[in-house]
Amino acid sequence: MQTLNYEFPADGLSGRRAHVGVVGSGDLEVLMTPEPTGVARVRVRTSVDGFDTVWRTVLERFFARHGVAGSFELNDSGATPGVVTLRLRQAVEEGRA
Repeated sequence: MQTLNYEFPADGLSGRRAHVGVVGSGDLEVLMTPEPTGVARVRVRTSVDGFDTVWRTVLERFFARHGVAGSFELNDSGATPGVVTLRLRQAVEEGRA
């Protein structure tokens, strides 16, 4: 089990908390808490070690495009980069609904 922590500049706000996905084989759970900090703080807990660079790249791309400020908890069980992006987009959309 590995825990990774990242911060990205963010200027967008989400209206409310969101919870999407599940911790299961090949999937990802995302818990998002909006914060008016101008920063997206991301904590990744993953069962797969050694993918720090991949995580950073996927998250940098997502927050460069969406820039939502808040606290993000990602609980991973081997999700692909596509699933990571999908779950993050779902969390942001749910938070804005």
